[in-house]
Amino acid sequence: MKEIIPACLLACLAAPAVAQNVDGLVSSQLAGLVSTYEGIHAHPELSHHEEHTAALLAAELRKSGYTVTERVGKYPDGTQAYGVVAILQNGPGQKLLIRTDMDALPIVEETGVSYASHVKSKNAAGQDVGVMHACGHDVHVTTMIGTARVIAATKSKWHGTVMLIGQPSEETIDGAKAMLADHLYERFGTPDLAIALHDTNARAAGTVSLTSGPSLAGSTSVDVLIRGIGGHGAEPQAGKDPIVMAGEFIVQLQTIVSRQENPRDPAVVTIGDIHGGTKRNIIPYEVKLEITARTFSDRSRQIVVDGIRRTAQGVALSAGVPDNLAPIVTVLDAESTPVMYNDPALAARIKIALIDTLGANNVFDDGPAMASEDFGVFGLEGHRIPTVMFGLGAMDPSKLAEAQRAGKSLPGPHTSLFQPIPEPTLRTGVTAMSSVAIALLQ
Repeated sequence: MKEIIPACLLACLAAPAVAQNVDGLVSSQLAGLVSTYEGIHAHPELSHHEEHTAALLAAELRKSGYTVTERVGKYPDGTQAYGVVAILQNGPGQKLLIRTDMDALPIVEETGVSYASHVKSKNAAGQDVGVMHACGHDVHVTTMIGTARVIAATKSKWHGTVMLIGQPSEETIDGAKAMLADHLYERFGTPDLAIALHDTNARAAGTVSLTSGPSLAGSTSVDVLIRGIGGHGAEPQAGKDPIVMAGEFIVQLQTIVSRQENPRDPAVVTIGDIHGGTKRNIIPYEVKLEITARTFSDRSRQIVVDGIRRTAQGVALSAGVPDNLAPIVTVLDAESTPVMYNDPALAARIKIALIDTLGANNVFDDGPAMASEDFGVFGLEGHRIPTVMFGLGAMDPSKLAEAQRAGKSLPGPHTSLFQPIPEPTLRTGVTAMSSVAIALLQ
């Protein structure tokens, strides 16, 4: 009688051979990937403007044998986005979506590396800003290029369809929505699974981390326009000073989290941008503040939004602002995103693949974080498509260990000093993502 070997056992038996094959494919292209990373890092592009990064990614995916479509995505104003979709079919089986993001941030780089960005641009408000890959999307794009090559070179090890997504505008969290609005799944098919990675300053290069269930907070973007009555700086009694009101608003806003939210329901309210006035001796007519709120529940989100409205109205009322100049509070749905949810069953499968590839000592369990991501939007409402994003360690191990001994953190994403160490980060990223993809499609 012929012995039947379970599929899971076959996969385990094949794992060492697959890992060895992947390691060789990664090593052979690593020098070129580091060069590509440095080029992307030196030439960052802001959200909605990822033209050259998208073109580079598309060209590399075509070279690897993928069918590539560019300019996928449509924003609410009708503008076409720079989304990239690449398809590789390899017989019957599931369809796996793998996403990278491409945009950079309006930050002046201060790392001092030889490939540092010196790019200047204008933001959406028309202000002159520096541009920097301060969130590691240059790592993500380069990892995608290396992963695409490995997957294409190991077609004998997997079957199904791979859908690679180069997503624009993650930093403004409207890129995933834009691609879905351009009928992504109607045009290219609906995936069965979706995965992504994101680098982190909390882990050393060579390691990865994974969260099961709610992993990243939902993000709500809110604009607040505080209006007053302008006038001469020497005669404040003749006006209603919106700058003073803005100062009071900022201080009182902190009580939403400290006194209105349940302490066991985490929330963050941050004002990241404030503009008002033109000259030191002129009381302006208005001040604009841009707020990001992070929450893990609809209830918590509503408490924050309601609190912002009440605080703004209360400050204006106490200052004697007339009703026709009441503050204007606008929730920006296009720049908001739900909680990032890692499907537990898929996370368990991915963890097994990561341990098989990197070793148990290099795979960590992490708790939820207050950062936000729009990758989960690809999973559709109700988490209909299982999605998982895992963390990729990106720090020099010795520097990270030294910082930890001193009770400090290394500069992280969204700072001018964020500095991944390229070679080991890319090696681990490509190895991990390739191995996970092959394991899921075996």
